[in-house]
Amino acid sequence: MVGSGRGLGWAWRMIPALTSAALAVAAGPARAGDINRIDTIVVIYAENRGFDHLYGLFPRANGIANAQPENTLQRDHDGTILKELTVWDSKGQPDARFPKLPNAPFRIDAPPVDKAQDQVWPSPIHAYYHQIEQINGGKLDRFAAMSTVGGYVMGHFDGSKLKLWQWAREYTLADNYFMGAFGGSYLNHQWLICACAPVFKDAPEEMRVRLDASGKLEKKLGSPSAALGAVQTFTAGLGGQVTPDGFSVNTTQPPYQPSGVAPAADGPLDIADPKGNPRLGLPLPPQTAKTIGDTLSAKGITWAWYAGAWSEALADAPKPDTERKVIYKAGGGASNFQPHHQPFNYFARFAPGTADRAAHLKDGADLLADIDQGALPPVTFYKPTGKHNQHPGYTDLVSGDAHIADVLERLKKGPQWGKMLVIVTYDENGGFWDHVAPPTGAGWGDRWGPGMRVPAIIISPFAKRDHIDSTSYDTTSILKLITQRFGLEPLPGVRDKVGDFSAAIE
Repeated sequence: MVGSGRGLGWAWRMIPALTSAALAVAAGPARAGDINRIDTIVVIYAENRGFDHLYGLFPRANGIANAQPENTLQRDHDGTILKELTVWDSKGQPDARFPKLPNAPFRIDAPPVDKAQDQVWPSPIHAYYHQIEQINGGKLDRFAAMSTVGGYVMGHFDGSKLKLWQWAREYTLADNYFMGAFGGSYLNHQWLICACAPVFKDAPEEMRVRLDASGKLEKKLGSPSAALGAVQTFTAGLGGQVTPDGFSVNTTQPPYQPSGVAPAADGPLDIADPKGNPRLGLPLPPQTAKTIGDTLSAKGITWAWYAGAWSEALADAPKPDTERKVIYKAGGGASNFQPHHQPFNYFARFAPGTADRAAHLKDGADLLADIDQGALPPVTFYKPTGKHNQHPGYTDLVSGDAHIADVLERLKKGPQWGKMLVIVTYDENGGFWDHVAPPTGAGWGDRWGPGMRVPAIIISPFAKRDHIDSTSYDTTSILKLITQRFGLEPLPGVRDKVGDFSAAIE
């Protein structure tokens, strides 16, 4: 099994001529909005927070104050307006930690709810078909009804207490940026690197979604009114991972370690058991679609995906008969490693033992070392782990906020800062309501998305200061920026009409 290759930063420094030549692609006289002045693009990908949920009170942004009543009132499954909002617990019963609430957006960190930002609070379901129903053709009125936590999805924080809010005040906050695909982290990580849905044509029946005659999720016979309990569908665990026509849209495990599916007792230790397990199903077959990594490498542009706890997870993975200490272990401090947050680990080109895996998939500790040494590649992705990714349900807001702010401070002090652009954004909305419906129509949307609005902060010496950028963006805007800056072959899934972040540059 190949490790993280802590010392592999030397590889970039050994080929300066190739990198310098590649960086010169399309370079010209500096001008406002000119992305060719950027030599290093850094993408920091946090977890599961919507725009209104964190930045709905941000000055001058399109926030909660602009919400219209028709987009705030939540309705039951039959279309009737709910009299009040109830927060459901893991058993679908009223959560004793929360009062009954009016049918409207509410502050989580203010009375009568009054929950602190440094505590762990519920994680609403955030899945492909659930979100499509929640959006309800742009009405945005089924979020509470189609959630496992009911009315909690209408909650938001005063984000002004967070460090990232201050970075947004100093630089540019995009208030019209959407997650690339409907649903959860798994699919949106795929969209970040390939703008595509993974293929799983031979998925077994038990992993395929169950839809009713209208194309909505089939509800269990006992699924209650949204006024009486949480929705019950056949998508908990298995049952909603794969579309009827064979695309994997909800969390499916990687074919390679580290994976939630352990290796077979009699099989290779760096491969997930092809028989899967009852809780997670079969691992995804190795994928072969073209990724941004492929197009960068074809052009001679160096790049890396840095993941917190990657090395720990690799060491933890090859143990078919023992309990793992890192993968999916929230009690392990920051080392709660999520295999489905590692999109390149699903692709055959980055299989264990390959040169591309060793060159491009790295540990979070490598990121910090490379920042300090001025050795970041021209395209850098960073995925925080566990406690540091802000995911509801297993971590809080404050820990990840402090961690990401520390990384930003380090980048700003580093030798590459002068020609750097950093995008801090979220993979998806975590199932939380927002008052802005995603764009639709030719060039804007397709069957996969875009999904709901999420925060994005553009930080750079070139970024506009104290600025709100209302250009229409989604996750594929990151791919468009990278593609246009380095003159790459475009990926077919990148949406035509989304921006490339040049509007955020002076």
